[in-house]
Amino acid sequence: MSDVEEQAAARSGPGGSLAHRVPDLGALELLLAVARLGSLGGAAREVGISQPAASSRIRSMERQLGVALVDRSPRGSRLTDAGALVTDWARRIVEAAEAFDAGAQALRDRRDSRLRVAASMTIAEYLLPGWLLALRAGRPDTAVSLLAGNSAAVAERLLAGEADLGFVEGLSVPAGLDSAVIARDRLIVVTAPGHAWARRRRPLEASELAATPLILREKGSGTRQVLDAALGGLARPLIELSSTTAVKAAVVSGAGPAVLSELAVGEELALRRLVRVPVEGVALARDLRAVWPTGHRPVGPARDLLSLTRG
Repeated sequence: MSDVEEQAAARSGPGGSLAHRVPDLGALELLLAVARLGSLGGAAREVGISQPAASSRIRSMERQLGVALVDRSPRGSRLTDAGALVTDWARRIVEAAEAFDAGAQALRDRRDSRLRVAASMTIAEYLLPGWLLALRAGRPDTAVSLLAGNSAAVAERLLAGEADLGFVEGLSVPAGLDSAVIARDRLIVVTAPGHAWARRRRPLEASELAATPLILREKGSGTRQVLDAALGGLARPLIELSSTTAVKAAVVSGAGPAVLSELAVGEELALRRLVRVPVEGVALARDLRAVWPTGHRPVGPARDLLSLTRG
C-alpha cells in the first residue's frame, strides 16, 4: 500500500472499507511464515519474494495496523506480543480463505464436468461432431449434451439458462445474445436428377425461384430466414419440414426442389442423388455464429469449444 493509500485508510476510520484496514492475504501468509520459521529471509523464500520485498511488506503492514509486529535482530526475527496476537487472527483468515478457494474450485469442477450445447440443425449435423471430438481429446471428463433445433429455439434455450453455448445460422443475432462469426455458408438450390431443373442450361432467376413451390425448412430456422430475405418473403412452401435430413429425403424422392446448405448436401451431390441448380441474382450466403447471453462470455468447456470452432 502506498503512503497516499495508507493516509486515506487512516482517514476512513473504523467505518471505512475493510480492504483498506485489513492486510491482504499475501502479507498475512508472509507473517505466518515468519512466525513458523523465525526468519524473515526464510519466510521470503517460502512465499517466493526477495528479502527486501518481505521487509517492505512487513513494514507496510505494521504502518497499516499501527503496531509493531516483528522484532528483527542478527539472530533472526521474533514476533512481538502484538505480532503473536495478529498472527493468531491471520491464521484464521488464511484458513477461511483456503476454504473459500476450495469451495470455488469445487464450483469450477462442477461447471467443467458438463457442457450443454444448443445448435441449429445444419451446424449440429455437419460441423459440431468434429468439434466435439476435438473437445473430448482435451477434456475427456466433460459430459456434453447437444440440443438440436432451429435458430429461434437455440436462442430460447440460451436465454432460459438451459444451454451454455449456442450456434445459429440466420442473418441476424437474436436479441439478448452476443455472438462471434465462426464460418461462412452458402445455400444452394437442389433437386432430384429426374426434375426438369436438373437439365437446365441457364441459371434460375429470383422470380422463377419465388414462383415455384419448394420443400422448405420451417419458419424460425436459419435456412428459411435467409431464403425469405433473399426472395423478399415470397418463397412458396410445397412442404415445410423441421429437419435438413427430412428435406433432403423429400427432394431425393422427387417431391420437388429445395434450398439447402452446401454443407448438408455434399455427399448427395457427389453420388448424383441430388443435382445442384445454378441461380443468379439471389443472395444466399450467410454467416454461422456462436452465441451466448449478452455479457456472459463463455468460460470453461464452453470457451474451449468456442476456440475449437475457430481453429
